[in-house]
Amino acid sequence: MKKRMIGSTLAVLLAALVGCGTTVVYEEMTPGEGGIVIVPELKKPAKKRKLEEKDFGGYVLVYFKDQDQCAYMAVSRDGYTFYDLNEGKAIFDGTQLAEQKGVRDPHIARGPDGGFYMAMTDLHISGQRAGYRDTQWQRPQEKYGWGNNRALVLMKSFDLIHWTASDFRVDLAFPELGDIDCSWAPQTIYDEEEGKMMVYFTIRYNNDYANIYCSYANDDFTQLETVPEMIPGIGGIDADITKVGDKFQMHYVSGAKILHAVSDKIRTGYVSESRRIDPNTVNTEAPDVFKRLGTDTYVLMYDVYGARPNNMGFSETKDFVTYTDIGRFNEGVMKTVGFDRPKHGAVTYLTPDELEAITRHWGVELD
Repeated sequence: MKKRMIGSTLAVLLAALVGCGTTVVYEEMTPGEGGIVIVPELKKPAKKRKLEEKDFGGYVLVYFKDQDQCAYMAVSRDGYTFYDLNEGKAIFDGTQLAEQKGVRDPHIARGPDGGFYMAMTDLHISGQRAGYRDTQWQRPQEKYGWGNNRALVLMKSFDLIHWTASDFRVDLAFPELGDIDCSWAPQTIYDEEEGKMMVYFTIRYNNDYANIYCSYANDDFTQLETVPEMIPGIGGIDADITKVGDKFQMHYVSGAKILHAVSDKIRTGYVSESRRIDPNTVNTEAPDVFKRLGTDTYVLMYDVYGARPNNMGFSETKDFVTYTDIGRFNEGVMKTVGFDRPKHGAVTYLTPDELEAITRHWGVELD
């Protein structure tokens, strides 16, 4: 009997260890029921190729919620109004994907093969209350601090429906890193010089020192292949790197506010500004940049977690010098349909055919 995938209690878990990552496999869903399918491997469709801006006609947003430590998806035709794909219910079930039974900080990017690359933090901040562990954190907070997780969830898809999934323990794969406190907020970008997808994320030591590290993933996006190296000169967390022309624009978090740095190299040479980029007085994190298709405008999205209730905030820029505040979801030009209070999200692009296929799969109609 074929069964629905993540988001349904009928999903059946099969697991096989691959290196220091756990590849998660589930039975296939019944066609037409919505949901996603976790598969042991992907075959690249014959027509998939590196996509350019002229190929795109929509956007996909991934985000998570604190209430269930799971991840969600929403789509948009115009980059202003985003429609939830599953009526405000989770699509990626943290209890089945992660060692800690929770996922946070989802990021999604397009690769040169046309694929979708998604990375998430493996962490459940309420695992004790949910009955998944006997202590507040996996290890003593006195030594390792808040969270103290060490795994990243790596996922890949060509259609946003069929995914591979791997739970990758950074500390076990790379013992030379020593006794790390945590690995947080992974993001992915294609490094043209290396010809590889680069995953960059926060590593913290001694419950104090946190910085951005980067590593290269294998082609299947199930493991990191190179020892993570620190990106120098940042001294922050939650980095987002966007290539614009011949420059790499980095937005990151320090002191619970969004800062900016720029370099002509992807892994080094960043020169930081001291000014706060986001227009808030409350705490913010999780910057993510996407381009408004067909324009020269870029949108900086960030998690205004210090607001009550929490929300996403947005600023626009054309030069990464001047930023215009365009408000928060449902308080300005940016709108949500079918969901509220998203956290730590990311946006990438869809072709018109992909947008049509995924909305049809989930039974969602866009105005």
